[in-house]
Amino acid sequence: MYQTIVVGADGSERASRAVGWAADLAVSCGATLHVIHAIQGTREEVVRAGRAVVDQVTTDLEGREVQLRTHVIQGHAADALLDFAYDADADLIVVGNRGMTGKGRFLGSVPNAIAHTARCAVMIVPTDELSPEA
Repeated sequence: MYQTIVVGADGSERASRAVGWAADLAVSCGATLHVIHAIQGTREEVVRAGRAVVDQVTTDLEGREVQLRTHVIQGHAADALLDFAYDADADLIVVGNRGMTGKGRFLGSVPNAIAHTARCAVMIVPTDELSPEA
């Protein structure tokens, strides 16, 4: 089924829920999970913030038998996820719905961009307080 799964992490509770969904799926499929933290800023800011998010993800997934790879990429989140998924020949990108908002209940900008331009399957998972990872 899936061999390579990509998910984004930004240090937020919502992103942690999406990472949890992706980790569970990766374990069940025997897939490698690539957690991407994308950040805009100077190289020093990228390294400092990236290290904190990578440490958090590693701690959150401790004890799960997931094949985990973490990556810190300088740039916009949607572009980083899409580019990495393309380069890694990913089977699936997992993104959180970021609490669908607004009168028309549109997705947040990152999941919206990914859903419309990804070259692989996309799973949009609930990341509100009622989601299973809460």
